[in-house]
Amino acid sequence: MSDSSLRLVWVYPDLLSTYGDQGNVLVVQRRAEQRGLSVERVDVRSDQPVPTSGDIYLIGGGEDRPQRLAAERLRRDGGLSRAASNGAIIFSVCAGYQILGHEFINDLGEREAGLGLIDVISTRGEGARCVGDVLADIDPRLGLPQLTGFENHQGITHLGPTARPFARTVFGNGNGTGDGTEGAYNDTVFGTYMHGPVMARNPQIADLLLKLALDVNALPPTDDRWYEALRAERIAAATQPS
Repeated sequence: MSDSSLRLVWVYPDLLSTYGDQGNVLVVQRRAEQRGLSVERVDVRSDQPVPTSGDIYLIGGGEDRPQRLAAERLRRDGGLSRAASNGAIIFSVCAGYQILGHEFINDLGEREAGLGLIDVISTRGEGARCVGDVLADIDPRLGLPQLTGFENHQGITHLGPTARPFARTVFGNGNGTGDGTEGAYNDTVFGTYMHGPVMARNPQIADLLLKLALDVNALPPTDDRWYEALRAERIAAATQPS
């Protein structure tokens, strides 16, 4: 990270930005600025090269065809993979999460190569679509409160031996494998199926990304009353009997 600013890269908003996922960029940017950081936000469309000098990269969800196009262009471009090799922080949602794995099933029903940045493989489920609010316990190693989000996916994501589950579900499907896992991560690359946008419901995740980018153990406190009210509302909605 530069001495004067945090470089925040929003990858392919023209292809991967469903269910309010752009809100993740807004929350990370806002919470950085509240701590006195200058933020350079770079929105990279799919016809532009992905810069390798970013500090935090965010990728959203998308429909099946845009997901395939995004994967093709990210493989060809190589910028995101090089950024990961340089230690950049990457947070991905839904289709973006699948793209960061080894492979997924595309809109043509074929196996599509991902970037291999997380040790996961995604297939297509045969049963009911995973839709609805989710509540999950985030990996204790990350020191974060419960995860709240909204899922809407047909994919099933299987974790390999070097991927850790981002969370374990209390309610909802998560990765769809039936083992209670939700999302996956390694040291600097994170994936989840949670929309919401997930950062608005879980601002501590945004803070985690900032701490990793800054290489610090703590950040100055901020006014979280709005976020906590939203969290309480959504957690209550998820836990109320239908």
